[in-house]
Amino acid sequence: MVLVRFLAAAILVASGLFLSGCKLVKNEQQASVDSGVDIFFNDKSFDPDKMANEMWDPKVIPYLEHKAGPFREVKVLIAKDPDEAGRTFGYREKEEGSPWNIVTHLDGKIVAAKTDSRAATIDVDMDGDNNADATVQIGPVIRGTALRDSLDFISFNAFTNQIDYARFGKSLNAQMAKSTLANLPKDLVGRTVSLIGVFVLERAATKPFITPAKISIGDKAS
Repeated sequence: MVLVRFLAAAILVASGLFLSGCKLVKNEQQASVDSGVDIFFNDKSFDPDKMANEMWDPKVIPYLEHKAGPFREVKVLIAKDPDEAGRTFGYREKEEGSPWNIVTHLDGKIVAAKTDSRAATIDVDMDGDNNADATVQIGPVIRGTALRDSLDFISFNAFTNQIDYARFGKSLNAQMAKSTLANLPKDLVGRTVSLIGVFVLERAATKPFITPAKISIGDKAS
């Protein structure tokens, strides 16, 4: 009996020594780690809005203007050789397995507009058959990161972590919406449109879902 009590006491003492050497983590810190948010390595000095604003006019727009291919030509090359179309008119940071981000210049007529949500879109006919050849985001909510992922001078490795990389993609979309989409007319259907934008090449037969970088809305087509 004495031996049992001695062993129990020894276990309690050892447990106390073990716990004294551990660092307790607050519940909210552990929850952040478990959810994939690294609060210990988030760069507080990083300002993605400032970065997007400062590079938009001097770097982003000139790059996309130079890279963009006429939509008709882009479509033909995609049908023939998607990878060649990607190398010619697009960019992807990773190699095999990741989709190309294609930059294109599209002129046409707006044949439909879905503006009942903040993620509004227009459908554009480029060949005069009154059928949509592409869908274009007009926001103000912009989905995806095609703009960010089309830029060969922006690399994931230049950011502290994945969170900052994602924040920059969101800020780039917001910068585009503010500078490009803020003053679009309300009556869109039937108007001409000219734009430079980016779409993710997932399948050759899929209708492109374009994120514009520049867009000009004209008068009603005759």
